[in-house]
Amino acid sequence: MEYRLLGRSGLKVSTITMGTMTIGGKGWARTVGDLGVAEARRLVDMCLDAGVNLIDTADVYSEGVCEEVLGEIIGGPRRNGLLVATKARFPMGSDPNDVGSSRYHLVRACEASLRRMKTDVIDLYQLHEWDGQTPLEETLEALDLLVRQGKIRYVGCSNFSGWHIMKALGISERDRLPRFISQQIHYTLEAREAEYELLPITVDQGLGVLVWSPIAGGLLSGKHRRNQEAPAGTRQFAGWTEPPIRDEDRLWNIVDTLVEIGNERNVSAARVALAWLLGRPGITSVIVGGRTPEQFADNLAAAELKLSDEERARLDKVSAPPILYPYWHQLNTARDRLGAADRVLLGPHLSQG
Repeated sequence: MEYRLLGRSGLKVSTITMGTMTIGGKGWARTVGDLGVAEARRLVDMCLDAGVNLIDTADVYSEGVCEEVLGEIIGGPRRNGLLVATKARFPMGSDPNDVGSSRYHLVRACEASLRRMKTDVIDLYQLHEWDGQTPLEETLEALDLLVRQGKIRYVGCSNFSGWHIMKALGISERDRLPRFISQQIHYTLEAREAEYELLPITVDQGLGVLVWSPIAGGLLSGKHRRNQEAPAGTRQFAGWTEPPIRDEDRLWNIVDTLVEIGNERNVSAARVALAWLLGRPGITSVIVGGRTPEQFADNLAAAELKLSDEERARLDKVSAPPILYPYWHQLNTARDRLGAADRVLLGPHLSQG
């Protein structure tokens, strides 16, 4: 297992992070999975044995049940050396203040997560989604309070847009408040929108990147193929709608290429998709989930798979995002003045006329 620094912090995390949305089985999360303590413990053991040192969860997963199950599993000596990340922002009750990124909600949410997970500190506390109704100053001051109280060690964000992140980083610097060390984003061969702003920001501002749903909710696993119904037991079969598919033909071209490379390497398409991500600029770790030990074993093996330049070129060819404005203008008129962050998106096109 490889370990990478998480952003500008001194914290090293494994390139594979254990995701936990399949644990609990309450509310909307039942569609994803309903693993109990015994089943989840087996998967945690597998991940720890493979060298995984980061587990990612959220208070909203199964309405807190997921965190409670983790509390039964990772308490005591097992917590030593194991990093725990959780998130807050989504509704956790019917009260109008049981949602958002206000000081009121974040402090209460953090304390509730600590109780559920039976721990005294959260290693990475992440804002799960943007809150356009709460001033960022209030949100960052609340996170600063939690850091000073010793309840959280580092802070990050998830599902923010580029200007959201830059505004938050600017306030942190101006007011000397905790700075995001990471962002958790959706980024796959099928959904490469992060290359427009989020990954350039990562390179320019020194943020770590944790990728959620790195095989697109199973769409890139090789189980889903062109002109075939979704297999029983998968998220799509159960009506899961993330991520949105805007170009179905493009999706199947990507899957075909993943399967071809997988067959050539005698590995799964899912493993190829994860290996592609781990070789992309700015990526720190991919968050893998699953319902069975076999799924986790295959995903964990992606940490050891290195794709060739030729294999990467084949995948890039079928998945490259369109160059939107102002990027096509920059490519035409500023190619002699591009920096490292610009090259995340435009680099592959610089050799073209």
